[in-house]
Amino acid sequence: MSVTLDIQVSKPDRVYHPGSTISGIIIVNCKSSSSHSGLTLRLEGSVQLQVSAKSVGLFEAFYQSIKPVQLVLLTSTVAKSGKFPAGTTEVPFEFKLTPLPGQELYETYHGVFVNIHYSLSTELRRGAFSSDVQKELEIIVALPSNGPAAAEARALVRKSEPVPFEITPKTLENVKKSSLQAVPDFLVVGELDRSILDVTQPLTGWLRVAHCATRIRSIELQLVRVETCGCADGYAKEASEVQNMQIADGDVARDVQIPIFVVFPRVFSCPTLATKTFKIEFEINLVIMFPESKLVSWNFPIKLVRGETERGERLYG
Repeated sequence: MSVTLDIQVSKPDRVYHPGSTISGIIIVNCKSSSSHSGLTLRLEGSVQLQVSAKSVGLFEAFYQSIKPVQLVLLTSTVAKSGKFPAGTTEVPFEFKLTPLPGQELYETYHGVFVNIHYSLSTELRRGAFSSDVQKELEIIVALPSNGPAAAEARALVRKSEPVPFEITPKTLENVKKSSLQAVPDFLVVGELDRSILDVTQPLTGWLRVAHCATRIRSIELQLVRVETCGCADGYAKEASEVQNMQIADGDVARDVQIPIFVVFPRVFSCPTLATKTFKIEFEINLVIMFPESKLVSWNFPIKLVRGETERGERLYG
């Protein structure tokens, strides 16, 4: 291609807070001098909602009415019609990240049924006889780590109490009595350090296998997203796995404390969020796997917030 575009922003991590300034350059590379009808830059942010195939029949009206929720939309002409010389031309730009009237900005989030996406896109219009050239760059929006909301989040994290647990065949939920006969006798005890967590810091805790009547194949932790989309006609709630972490492999020694340490992935997790049309929540599943593909699981609802400080102060040790 005789003309290529690239977008570079001033922040290498591409993370911006609502109200902050996004600045950078558009790099135009031309093999030879090239006439154009203008170079535009667009800042766009939206929420994309969808329901799973199994829910379409239940909420047909909602499925038909799903439209992206526009959060921010800014367009600017950064270069008027003219000619770019051969070689590299850098065109500076600057935008302030502000929402549309009546909207607010949410954190970037890549889910299955809810997606919150922000991007910069540039287009070079080249006239009727040449194809236009486009380039897009995703930016990451995070809630500010200072101010009243962040201070409240930090207070919630610090006040959150440990979550002890004791798992036996009798304490398992949503299991038929007939199925309990196939579950070996076992006792697993442990503790999560808290149930309200800062999304930038790990989930920590420990567990211990006190006894088990059979061999253990594996112990795993699943981070699960619970996404709810809805309207006046009803709500569709779907759970899906974000990541799976093995914390013990094989028949673990009894009465040995096993640490729990889970890092929340950026953009695939975000602070717990509830709006009129969608919700994003998270859970942790503790899964113990036995021979012959038998397993048991224990569910822990958690709440994620953003309460980090600008200096990266740890909210807990």
